[in-house]
Amino acid sequence: MVRIHRAALIEDAVHEIVERRLRGRGWKPYITAYTGYGAPGWARVMARVLLSRPGRVRRKREKIRGWRSFTTTPVSNALVRIEVGGTVTEARTDRSGYLDVMVKGDLDPGWGSAKLSTEGTVPVDAPIRVIDPTVKFGVISDIDDTVMVTTLPRPLLAAWNTFVLDEHARAAVPGMAVLYERMVNAHPGTPVVYLSTGAWNVAPTLTRFLSRHLYPAGPILLTDWGPTPDRWFRSGQEHKRKSLRRLAAEFPDVKWLLIGDDGQHDQEIYSEFAREHPDNVAAVAIRRLSPTQAVLAGAIPGPSETAEVVPSGGKTWFSAPDGAGLWSLLRDTDLIS
Repeated sequence: MVRIHRAALIEDAVHEIVERRLRGRGWKPYITAYTGYGAPGWARVMARVLLSRPGRVRRKREKIRGWRSFTTTPVSNALVRIEVGGTVTEARTDRSGYLDVMVKGDLDPGWGSAKLSTEGTVPVDAPIRVIDPTVKFGVISDIDDTVMVTTLPRPLLAAWNTFVLDEHARAAVPGMAVLYERMVNAHPGTPVVYLSTGAWNVAPTLTRFLSRHLYPAGPILLTDWGPTPDRWFRSGQEHKRKSLRRLAAEFPDVKWLLIGDDGQHDQEIYSEFAREHPDNVAAVAIRRLSPTQAVLAGAIPGPSETAEVVPSGGKTWFSAPDGAGLWSLLRDTDLIS
C-alpha cells in the first residue's frame, strides 16, 4: 500500500465533511471546464467538479477577487461523461475534484469542444485546440512575468496578487501579445500553449486576462494547489518539466519556441528540455526583467535596454526586455517564414 502524506489525509477528511454537509443543504455539483488540446483521433480533456448553492445563478463578474477561486468545495470521485466527436467516455475526478484524461474522438483541426456532464448537471463545453498533423511549429509560453506582471517569486506580493488583487489590476508585459500574434500569423495553425506553476483555481481568471489583452487563445497547463499524496505541496518546476516532456511525446514532429523570463527557473528548465529533446525545440526566447523587477524576484539584475542572441546548447536563445525587443530578433530568423 502507498502511504499517503498526513496533510493530504487531513485535506481529504475536511473535503469529505464539507461536501457531506453542503449536499445535505441541497448543494449540487457543477463543472468548470478548462481548455484542452489534442489531435485528430484524441483529445486531452481537463475540468473540475465543484459544489454550488441550489438555485444559484452563476453570473459573470466584471471584477473578481482572487481569493474567491480558492473558496470552493470539490467533488471527488465524481463520474463524468465526456463526449468528443460522437465518442463517449466516462472518467472519475481525483481527490481534489479534477479531471485530466486522454479520450478518443475525431475532431477537425482547429477549435473543437468536448461535452461534459455529471450527476444530472447541465452539460458544459470544454474548448479543445486540435493541432493539425501537418503543423511543425508551436509556441510554449510561461505566464507569470512573461505575459503578465506578477513578480511571483516574491512570496508576499505573490499572495496579494493571487488572493486579493482585482484581476483587472494585473498588468500585461509590453509587446508580448503583439509578438505572439505575429508568430501565429507567420505560421498558420500554430498552437500556443501556456505553461505555468499557478493553481488550476485561477484558470478562469488567467483565461479572461489573456483574452482581454489580446493574446492568442490556447490551453493553459496549471497544477493543483495544496497537499499531494507524498508531500505538502506540488513542485511547480517538476510540473513544467513533466508538461514539456509530455508535449514532446504527444507531438514528436513539432518544434516549439519556448518563451519565458529570467526571474524564476525558466532558463534552467528550458535548457534541460533542449538538451533532452533537441528535435522538439526551435529556439528559446527569454524576457529579461528590469533591474527593479529582478531584485524583487530574487534574481541578479542584468542589462535591460538591449536585445541579444546567445547560442547555447546547440539552440539559439533570444533575450530582450519586452515583446518588441524579442520580435526585433526573431523577425530576421528562419523562424519567420
